[in-house]
Amino acid sequence: MVNASHLRKVFYKLIIIMYAIVEIAGQQFKVTKDQKLYVHRLNEERGANVEFTQVLLVDADGQIKVGAPVVEGAKVVAEVVSHVKGEKVIVFKKKRRKGYRVKNGHRQSFTELVIKDVIA
Repeated sequence: MVNASHLRKVFYKLIIIMYAIVEIAGQQFKVTKDQKLYVHRLNEERGANVEFTQVLLVDADGQIKVGAPVVEGAKVVAEVVSHVKGEKVIVFKKKRRKGYRVKNGHRQSFTELVIKDVIA
């Protein structure tokens, strides 16, 4: 009888997952095909396809290409799924014995992306 966890390890080694490190809105993300990703809000409509050309590293079939600063001809294609807001963050400021208290809240706007393709 074959152990299921052993088979998963073997199949994982056989399947080479292509990934890229891409810069989106000033932040770097490691992305693969069909991955869901939340980035700072982009000025794109829902359902729009977006191309990111700031690809810093690509791993295609075990061949790693490192850009200086970007990989030439590489791009990541993503689809905008929705625009959402993050969890509320409470900002509370106080100075003791002075009666100074300020309470603010903040919710960051995010864009939900689905990576459609990584082109090396």
